[in-house]
Amino acid sequence: MSDARCILAAVTTEIRTDPRAPLASVGRGTALVLLSSACFATSGPLGRAAMNVGINPMQVASARIGVAALALLVVVAVAKPKLLRISRPAFGLVIAYGLLGVAGVQVLYFIAVSRLPVGVALLLEYLSAVLVAAWVRLVRRTVLPRAVWLGVGLAVLGLVLVGELWQGGALNGIGLAAGLATSACSAAYFLLGERGAATEHPIAMATWGLVVGAVAMCLLAPMWTIPVRQLTAGAALGPWHPSTWSVLLVIALLSTVAAYVTGMAAMRHLPSAVMSVLALAEPVISIGLAWLLLGQALSVPQLLGGVLILTGATVVQLANARKTRAAQRKARARDVREAITPG
Repeated sequence: MSDARCILAAVTTEIRTDPRAPLASVGRGTALVLLSSACFATSGPLGRAAMNVGINPMQVASARIGVAALALLVVVAVAKPKLLRISRPAFGLVIAYGLLGVAGVQVLYFIAVSRLPVGVALLLEYLSAVLVAAWVRLVRRTVLPRAVWLGVGLAVLGLVLVGELWQGGALNGIGLAAGLATSACSAAYFLLGERGAATEHPIAMATWGLVVGAVAMCLLAPMWTIPVRQLTAGAALGPWHPSTWSVLLVIALLSTVAAYVTGMAAMRHLPSAVMSVLALAEPVISIGLAWLLLGQALSVPQLLGGVLILTGATVVQLANARKTRAAQRKARARDVREAITPG
């Protein structure tokens, strides 16, 4: 499952066009978002292992977000408390980010999984890439390069193959609605994260977003209701059988803290339209980990879908890189004109 999923230090548009804005590192942003996707991808196989011992999905999600929020809050408060400062105008944004981008994605995804095949639920969630692009075009009225739409189309087609949608059968109405709502919350993760990045520090957004999400999740499914016998039971992960509590701890620290922090840091360098498509690498990584750790076989269509997803992400990334280079050239030309123009 993805969580779904970011912070900027300067105001950005979907494809950078303002030559006066700080020029970000495309390579660094790409590395960060792929690292974030890899961290998020571990939650599926690890979460499935925890659920196999009898812990229900809502409790897994509650433990994941609750422990992650507590760990990040304590570490930052001790190490550098000033990073936790949030401006008063950003309070509402942080609450919305925590409820939608953190708790909302988790809860709605598990509702969808309970009524739909996992592949179909995952496909519905990652339609957020299309929703982000549509929001940028229709609401913000930003003209996106055609390559972005080509990349989104390839990625969505790849997700159809990865999710093997044709095997889903008749879709449950409630599950379908939950899956589409998950997609909307995932889109909010990117859009709200990008907006918060204009004024707030990535660590502050990540920490308080997780705290808000943790409070919401603990009201729905308190993590302290998990039976001790299930926490101490061995969870099957390939040849390893670690205790379930240690698996939940890894989910909290790696699949959540590291995933959210690196994802938000990536938004210093990449706009949301690009981020949301590059994050499609997550289901590919998740399927690979499920194969290695849980013995789940990959079909030929799923392998082909993975190739299409990566191809689509690459197309979008190249379009963004070209746009960034064009902005750099314009900025240099402007500086030269200003330098030679008499004052």
